[in-house]
Amino acid sequence: MANLDPKAKMYVERLHQLPALHKMEPQAVRDLYARMPPVEVELASLVSIEERLIPVGQDTHIKIRIYTPDGQGPFPLFVYYHGGGWVIGDLETVDASCRMLANQTGRIVVSVDYRLAPEHKFPVPLEDSYAALKWVSENASVINGDASNLVVGGDSAGGNLSAVVSLLAKEQSGPAIAAQVLIYPCTDMRFDSPSYMDFQEGFGLNRDLMIWFSNHYINHTYDKGNPYVSPLVANDLSDLPPAIVITAEFDVLRDEGIAYAERLKKAGVMVETYCEQGLVHGYFTNMAVFSEQIKGTISRIGDFLIKLDQAITS
Repeated sequence: MANLDPKAKMYVERLHQLPALHKMEPQAVRDLYARMPPVEVELASLVSIEERLIPVGQDTHIKIRIYTPDGQGPFPLFVYYHGGGWVIGDLETVDASCRMLANQTGRIVVSVDYRLAPEHKFPVPLEDSYAALKWVSENASVINGDASNLVVGGDSAGGNLSAVVSLLAKEQSGPAIAAQVLIYPCTDMRFDSPSYMDFQEGFGLNRDLMIWFSNHYINHTYDKGNPYVSPLVANDLSDLPPAIVITAEFDVLRDEGIAYAERLKKAGVMVETYCEQGLVHGYFTNMAVFSEQIKGTISRIGDFLIKLDQAITS
C-alpha cells in the first residue's frame, strides 16, 4: 500500500469500519448507507436540474435526472449510469459527480435510475438502461439536447451497462452513440485477474463483495459467459463507439478494464486509457474525499470528447 494516495488510504480505513457487506442482505446494505449522515460538498453550478419519469416497458417507469449546464442549446448529451454492483446506488450517490460532469463538459447529463437487483435481476437493469438511452435520443429536443452527439458512460456496474448498451445499439442499429466513457468498468465475471488477486481484500471493493454483487445480479452461473453481462467475452467488438477507459490503480476491476480497452483497440475502435495512480475503486462518486481527483478525471473525459468533436467537424 506504499503508493496508495493518502486520501484513498483514509477512505479505505473508513470502509474497514463497516460490517462485511457481502454477509448482509441487499436491503440491509441499502439501509446502512441510507442511515449515514450526509456530507456537505461544494456543488458545481448549473442552469437547471430536473427529474422526469420515463417509460421502460408496459406500465413501468423509471426516474431520470437531467443536469443542464450554462450556455446556449441544443447541448451535446451524456447518458450516465451509476455504479453499485447493480444492487445498490441511485441518483443521489452520483449527484455531485454528475453536476461536475455537466458543468465541466458543457453537456446535458441524464442520470438513469435503473431498477436494481436482486428484485430485478439481469436483464432488467440493462433493459432499463437501453430504454433510457432510446428515450433520450428520441426526446433530445424536448430537453434541449442534440441527439447527434450523444455519449454513454458510467462507473463500475454503470461502466458495464455503458459498454453493453453500446453493444446493443450496434446490434439493433441505434441509437447512435458518439462515445463510451467507462470508469473502472466491470467487464468480466471470472474474478481471477491479477488485480483480483493483488487487491482482493483491504482496498474497499473486495473480491467477495464483487462475487456477492454478481450472484444477486445474474440468474444462473452460465450468465457469467453472456456478453451482455461480461462484455469482455463478446465475439465481436468492432464498429463500437470510441471509448475512454479509466481504471484505478488499487482496484480489483483494474485489469479487466484494461483488457477490455485492449480488445476494443484490436477490433479497430479508437480508445484512450488512463489508470489513475494511487486511487481505489469508488473514488469517482465520493466528492467529499476525492474532489480534486474527480475533477482531474472529468478533465480527461472532457479533453477526449473535445478531440472527438473536432475530428467529426474537421
